[in-house]
Amino acid sequence: MKAIVTGITGQDGAYLAELLLEKGYTVYGTYRRTSSVNFWRIEELGIQNNPNLHLVEYDLTDLSASIRLLQTTEATEVYNLAAQSFVGVSFDQPVTTAEITGLGAVNLLEAIRIVNSKIRFYQASTSEMFGKVQAIPQIESTPFYPRSPYGVAKLYAHWMTINYRESYGIFATSGILFNHESPLRGREFVTRKITDSVAKIKLGLLDKLELGNMDAKRDWGFAKEYVEGMWRMLQADEPDTFVLATNRTETVRNFVSMAFKAVGITLKWEGKDEAEQGIDAATGKVLVGINPKFYRPAEVELLIGNPAKAKEVLGWEPKTNLEELCRMMVEADLRRNEKGFSF
Repeated sequence: MKAIVTGITGQDGAYLAELLLEKGYTVYGTYRRTSSVNFWRIEELGIQNNPNLHLVEYDLTDLSASIRLLQTTEATEVYNLAAQSFVGVSFDQPVTTAEITGLGAVNLLEAIRIVNSKIRFYQASTSEMFGKVQAIPQIESTPFYPRSPYGVAKLYAHWMTINYRESYGIFATSGILFNHESPLRGREFVTRKITDSVAKIKLGLLDKLELGNMDAKRDWGFAKEYVEGMWRMLQADEPDTFVLATNRTETVRNFVSMAFKAVGITLKWEGKDEAEQGIDAATGKVLVGINPKFYRPAEVELLIGNPAKAKEVLGWEPKTNLEELCRMMVEADLRRNEKGFSF
C-alpha cells in the first residue's frame, strides 16, 4: 500500500504519516520548498528515519508536478493536507492562499483524472467554511458562509472535490474537520499560543499572555484521533463528506483558564472588552490581557460540529476530552521550555 500525504511537515501530516506507517503503508510525504522547511514534528514522533517514509519536495500549484508525483510513486491513496492554513495570514495573503489552498487541490484531482482515476483522494476541508453559522450544531448539510479568504479557498476545494466525484466517478472524499489540536500544533494557532505562553509564565520566562477575541467559541478535538478518521474515510465503501468534531464548544477564555489550571494557577476575570484581564487569584498579578491587534477583520464567533454521520458510517468518534488535551499540550510545552526551546 502506497499513500501520498501532502503537507507532511504540518501537525496532521505528521500524525497521519505515523498512523499509515503503523498500518504498513509506504508513505510519500510532500513539503513545500521554503527557506525554513522544518521537520521537527516527524522528528518528535520518531518517524524521520523510517525506511518506508519518503520525503518529496513538491509544488502543489504545478499540475505537471502533480502528474509526475502520481506517476513516480504509484500511490493508491492521496491525502491532501497541504494548505496556507492560517486564517489571520489569509487576510494578508489572499492570492497565495487561493492558489495553494484552493487550486492546489484541483491540481491533484485533475492529475488523478489524467493518471489513474482509481486513486482514492481525501480533501482536508474545514469548519471555517461554515463561518457565520447558519445552524447549530453544524452537520454535513449545513449551509456554508465562510468569513475569511482561507475559508473561501477551502470551500472552493471542497466543492471541486465533490464535482470530480460526481463528474468522473473518482473516489474523492471530503472531511470537514473542526478545530483539532495537539502538542504538535503550530504556535500561530491560538490553543498552542496559549499553552506555550502558560508554560513560559509558569517558568518565569514571560510576564503576560496577550490575545484577541476571548468570546470566540470553538469545537476543539485531538488531532491524532482526527487523522484516524481521515484514513477511515478512504477505506469506506463509498466516497462522501463527513464532519469530524466533538459536539462541544468552549470559549477561548475557558481554554485559557484550563491551561492555567494545568499548572496550578486559578484565574479570575475582570473588566470587559479591551479592558478585560485574567488575574492570578492567589497573587493578584495580571497574567492575561487583550490586544486589539489580534482581532480579525471578520470573526467566526461560534463553531460546534455533530459527528453523528462519521460515527454511524465510519465507526469514528472522539475519545480525548478538552481538559485532557489542554493538559497534554501544557505539559509538552513545559518540557520544551525547560530545555530552552519550543517549536
